[in-house]
Parts: sequence; C-alpha cells; structure tokens
Amino acid sequence: ATDLDRLPRAQGGAEPQLARDLRQVLEHARTLAPQFQDEYISVEHLLLAIVSVPGCSAARVLAHFGVTTDILLAAIQDLRGSHRITDENPEATFEALKKYGRDLTEMARAGKLDPVIGRDDEIRRVMQVLTRRTKNNPVLIGEPGVGKTAVAEGLAGRIASGDIPEILAHRRIIALDMGALIAGAKYRGEFEDRLKAVLKEVIDSDGEVILFIDEMHILIGAGAAEGAMDAANLLKPALARGELRCIGATTLTEYRTHIEKDAALERRFQPVLVGEPSVEETIAILRGLKERYEVHHGVRITDSAILAAATLSARYITDRFLPDKAIDLIDEAASRLRIEIDSLPTEIDEQERTALRLEIEKRALAKEKDAASRERLATLDSDLAELKERIAGQKASWLREKELIARIREIK
Repeated sequence: ATDLDRLPRAQGGAEPQLARDLRQVLEHARTLAPQFQDEYISVEHLLLAIVSVPGCSAARVLAHFGVTTDILLAAIQDLRGSHRITDENPEATFEALKKYGRDLTEMARAGKLDPVIGRDDEIRRVMQVLTRRTKNNPVLIGEPGVGKTAVAEGLAGRIASGDIPEILAHRRIIALDMGALIAGAKYRGEFEDRLKAVLKEVIDSDGEVILFIDEMHILIGAGAAEGAMDAANLLKPALARGELRCIGATTLTEYRTHIEKDAALERRFQPVLVGEPSVEETIAILRGLKERYEVHHGVRITDSAILAAATLSARYITDRFLPDKAIDLIDEAASRLRIEIDSLPTEIDEQERTALRLEIEKRALAKEKDAASRERLATLDSDLAELKERIAGQKASWLREKELIARIREIK
C-alpha cells in the first residue's frame, strides 16, 4: 500500500507522463537488445533492465524473492539457447519441438506407447533407409489403418530399448503435430516462423532428432497464405542438404495425388510400402495388445474373442483394413462389457421394477376387505419377500464381483 501511495497520479486535464523509473527501464532494455544480437526488445530485456535499475519498486520485489541478474541470465540461456529475437512474437519460436511435437522415444521409455507386434520387415527397411548417405528419408505408404504410425512407434520402442544399430542409437523420434503448428497462425509469415524454429532445432541437434510427419500430404499447401511459402518448400532445402532426417507417413492415394506431383519433394524421400497384415498376423497383433485393453476396460479378453474379431472383421467389414477394424471390434465389445459391469445388470434392474409393481399392487389390496383380496395379498407378500431376497443376493454377488474386478485392475 505504501508503494502504491508513492506512485504518481494524474489530476485534471494534464496528460500522464512516463515515470522516471519506467523511462530508465525502457532505455536500459533498448541498450540490452543489441548485446544479445536481438532485433526486437523482448520480455527478458525488460526483466534484466528492471533488476538493473536501483531504487525501482519492481526491482525490490524481485530482489525479495532472490531474483538476481545472474539467475535471470542463466534462465534466459536455458530457455533461448542460441536463438536470436528476429520478430515481434519470439515466445512462439522458443522450445518449438516441445510445443509442436511429441517425443515418441521418451513415450516408449515411459511405457505410454502400445506394443508393436510384427512389422519387423518394415522397421528394418526404415532403419536401412535412415542409415543411407543420401535420400535417407523414408516415407511409409499404406492404406488407412494398416499400421503406418505403429512402424514409427516400433522404431521409437527399439531405440528406447537399445535394440538398434549403433549408428541410430541415442536418436530421438519427434512426431510433428501439424495441427498445433498451423493453429492460431493468423498473421502472414507466422506459420513459417514456427516451422523454421522447429527445423532449426532439428538441424542444431546434429542428427540426434529424427522428425516423424504423419499425414505427410498435409505439408503440400500447409500455411501457404498470400505471399507465403508452404511447409513442403520450407523443408526442401534442409532435406536437400542432408541436414534433416525425416520419416513421413501417408496413404497410397494421397501420395500419388500430392507427393508424386511435386518431383523435387518426392525425390528426397524413399518409399516404404506398409501392406495390410493377414488374419494370422492380425491375431498376433491383437494378442500383443490384449493386456493393454484388459487393463483399460477392466475386463478379461479371451483368445476365442480375439480369433473371432480378426476373422469376422476380415469377412464382414469390407470398407476398412486390418488390424484397425479388428482392434476396433475388441475395443467396442470390451467397452460395452465395461458399461454392463459398472452399471446395474439388466436382470437385477428388471426384478427391481417387478418388485416396485408388486409393492404398488400390495398397497392397493391392503385397502380391500373381501376374501379374494386377502388371499391375493398373502400370496403377494410371499412373492415379494422371495423376490427381495433374490434381488439382495444377486446385488451382493454383483458388488463382490465389481469390487474384485476393481482390485484386479489396481494390481495390473
């Protein structure tokens, strides 16, 4: 309150002026920007200037919490690294890979990725292409749902477990989120700046980062506002110089429609075809994924259910591809069973409704005095007592099963 009282006030029609402390801070921030080789004044320059101006109330607050010039400089170095500020929104380009990508290798180490069963030939082919001297950018081509992304996740899993050639050890696979990259880029050049920041981080990693671009055809025309370059044209120079290693994934139709038309982009990539697995291979994939779905839904999936899902989906669902449609069947069936477990079983629910109907009938008959009504009431009492006992037993059994399933789920 004392500091607020000391602040200057504008009275009458006088135009407000900048306080002496604020003027000093802004002047000092302007001198700091060139020292960092920055073209614009940013928040870090203002913070450093505030700490450097003696007697400033904001500086006293920062000093009270132990914020010094050295601490600020260290934090700025951690955040920015070698980045220079060349636009009015520099924060969008800091730690760009963390903002616009997912580290698949780190997720594999943390056990957050589903296990990849099979696909050994495709993973081996991707590794082979990645270790080439030129055109070392594989593009996974296959129908939707055949497991293109799973190949990249399988490679990330192998890197995490160390089951990889020495030349690819200690690499990181970062999945680029094109949606996040494009979202909110409303000004011309903003998308370009974001993508350039991502590419700079990948190039600066000196081959440590391998970029994974799912739905690669989105690159063609992405971010190409009036007078701006699209993402594909921004990638081409880095791909041509061999500074960027990239794994793409797209469907056969999209590859022919978009990528093959751009010969300069197409020649930078080496196609790796990912075919639809057979029913037998799908069964092996489902067996590998079974435990994850059992843990998630809290139900037991039998082997006969897996066989039925693979066989019947291949036979009757003709507009989609294995293993995606078989996995969907297992997921849907397990989800339905989970709802049945968590909610009151249909048999108990129907019996409770019958008991309620008998209760209403009993209350109505209690008002009658004739012999037939008395006889019906006695029968009703007996039936109702028996029904309530049966409901109580079934409910207790259901609750025990539910508690047991919850305990098993916790153990898993």
